[in-house]
Amino acid sequence: MRILVVEDNVDILANVLDYLELQGFSVDCAQDGLSGLHLAATHHYDLIVLDIMLPGLDGYQFCQRLREDARRDTPILMLTARDALEDRLKGLRAGADDYLIKPFSLAELVARIEAITRRSKGVGMTELRVADLVFDQSTHLATRAGQPLKLNPMGVKLLVLLMRKSPAVVKREVMEMEIWGEDIPDRDSLRSHIHQLRQVVDKPFAKPLIHTVHGVGYRLAETES
Repeated sequence: MRILVVEDNVDILANVLDYLELQGFSVDCAQDGLSGLHLAATHHYDLIVLDIMLPGLDGYQFCQRLREDARRDTPILMLTARDALEDRLKGLRAGADDYLIKPFSLAELVARIEAITRRSKGVGMTELRVADLVFDQSTHLATRAGQPLKLNPMGVKLLVLLMRKSPAVVKREVMEMEIWGEDIPDRDSLRSHIHQLRQVVDKPFAKPLIHTVHGVGYRLAETES
């Protein structure tokens, strides 16, 4: 899971980053609202941990601009020293998904992150769409440019994983763990299944969507970079 932390307090930021990385999260950070908004609008994150009191652009403005201007629905967990009801309502109206009052325990922070992401994965996810590629999770039917795609069960698993993470790169080891768990076969297996998936998703069409990031993994997006 990839998380963006936007916090201007250096000590809090360092503690949060260290703890989240120890828990296995991939973490980026920013110390002001404008830098954080740029990262949030141009990169894929599974969740944003956002302080309200930020230089340049406060948390409320950050939420509004991310939702209304950048059209991003990334879940947001707000951090605040303000415990007044009106402050919490203001953040929720601006687009935050949950609140955590300072001071907080790092264990509670992780629990809130996991709860928010569980909820977000169950909302608005019936249909996955990347460019002209569509996957209906309720029926397991995939189409591209309106044409039905014939996928085997492994192809469905790989496609859903790549589409959910799009446009981010999915590391090879992450894909292998998601598909096979601890019982990972030889290194050529993933490459073979990706090749089969490309034959269905890309070969009949003019523009490829599945891209290899050499030495790292794969990504599914309209453009290579």
